[in-house]
Amino acid sequence: MPALFVFLWSTGFIGGKLGLPHAEPMTFLAIRFAIVATGLFLVALLFRAAWPRDWRQIGHLVVVGVLLHGLYLGGVFAAIHDGVEAGTSALVVGIQPILTAILAGPVLGERVTRRQWLGFLLGLAGVALVVEQKLGLGLGTPFGMGLCVLALFGITLGTLYQKRFCTAMDLRTGNAIQFAAAFGVTTLMAFLFETRVVNWTPEFIIALGWLVIVLSFGAITLLMVLIRQGAASRVASLFFLVPPSAALIAWPLFGETFGVVAIVGMVLVVIGVALVNLSPVRQ
Repeated sequence: MPALFVFLWSTGFIGGKLGLPHAEPMTFLAIRFAIVATGLFLVALLFRAAWPRDWRQIGHLVVVGVLLHGLYLGGVFAAIHDGVEAGTSALVVGIQPILTAILAGPVLGERVTRRQWLGFLLGLAGVALVVEQKLGLGLGTPFGMGLCVLALFGITLGTLYQKRFCTAMDLRTGNAIQFAAAFGVTTLMAFLFETRVVNWTPEFIIALGWLVIVLSFGAITLLMVLIRQGAASRVASLFFLVPPSAALIAWPLFGETFGVVAIVGMVLVVIGVALVNLSPVRQ
């Protein structure tokens, strides 16, 4: 299950880049979230899944939906739309395991070790090397890279919040509420800042279908299951495989390459997150 999750999650960056030439990021995501939320609501009704009865629990699910889907995916898609390469965006948000491990201490009471702090520093150094080189080559803008950082905090806080408040949710009804919340946020952003024009080309339909079926129904469900079963920092450490995986997929599809300095940066990130993964975590 972890290996399948890594592969599926990596393809999300590719699907975004494939579809974004045909729709603006918030419009693209609003369509995706509308389809997913509707599908999950129908599944929940069909199987008579239990809905949260406590408004506080519904509020927790809404918060996770805004962070994990709205802020994270919104930041990534907006960054790619701004010119950041798919592989680079995957690398920046790929240090999420390190940030999660550091924040899991004060938030969840999980112990943060010296090895994890070393991994944190290595990961930051690696991302800095890659971002500096890509900006020097004109591949993205500081604003686009900032959007990646915003996405990084979205998925980190969303993972911790999910682990803290929503582990007992029914995956069908809980995900339906989360995607509905993300739909509301992205729709508002689309009406405020975008033209909402969509070119329904075969390429866009393929990208949308892949993101809806494989990512939103498949990978997100796997992520929720993994969060439920493991410590937050351990689950997040799966993401250290996503940047190289996404880069390998983007290379033949879009011709994205990494120079020597960027490769060194990616290696530092992978080593840093691996240190987090190998470190014992105790409550």
